[in-house]
Amino acid sequence: MIEVIDLHKSFDGVEVLKGVFLRVERGQMLALIGMSGYGKSVLLKHITGLLKPDKGRVLVDGRDICELRGRELLEMRDRMGVLFQGGALFDSMTVYDNVAFPLKEKTKLNKEEIQKKVMHELEQVNLLGSEYKYPSQISGGMIKRASLARALVEKPEIMLFDEPTTGLDPITGQTILNLIDRCHRRAKFTSILVTHEIPKVFGIVDKVAMLQNGCIVFEGTPDQVHVSQDPVVRAFVEGSREESPPENVVQGDGKDHVAQSH
Repeated sequence: MIEVIDLHKSFDGVEVLKGVFLRVERGQMLALIGMSGYGKSVLLKHITGLLKPDKGRVLVDGRDICELRGRELLEMRDRMGVLFQGGALFDSMTVYDNVAFPLKEKTKLNKEEIQKKVMHELEQVNLLGSEYKYPSQISGGMIKRASLARALVEKPEIMLFDEPTTGLDPITGQTILNLIDRCHRRAKFTSILVTHEIPKVFGIVDKVAMLQNGCIVFEGTPDQVHVSQDPVVRAFVEGSREESPPENVVQGDGKDHVAQSH
């Protein structure tokens, strides 16, 4: 279970998170939606412990990740898998070696055991036959599938997806969402999925939360999103974009602090 309690974060004097409250039950998949630049990726980085809040707590099964250090923090992160926007594969490694990398680095499995696990995950994402290709030799959709296999190969209890369909055409994007759904049903991990795939994502998630102006302004089921009369929710879901983005926004990687314009 993940619980975010009154989370605040500023960069260079600009408030990005202004008191976020969020709860994801064990085994749930939550879609985190909202306009670009409002801090969704920054929130994910707090959940992984990559960023420390100015105020607030992030509890994972009751433990505050913001207070963990050293081995305890590493052990908590080992329970998590992350699918980054760009896939983040190593260009100099084959698909096989990319997926095997965390097993080689973090476990004492022998070569045969690693091969069995890697090939199993590649089969799950329909990449058998492409294991010895390099990232430059495969499509964007295949890169995302390989990245998903790498994230899942250690059997994480928690999965964080940061815009998993970015840069993909609609058909390939839907294929990735379907694959995530299938993997979630198989592995039963707890998950937060940052996405703009509205309304496609509503078919695979249990819950939806909308981040706007540094706060969660809506939290409910996909059905509740559809019937919501909140003008902010309606504008986003219907794509009317009635509100313009802020002058200062956080970039998607959550690393460069605040940009001057969007």
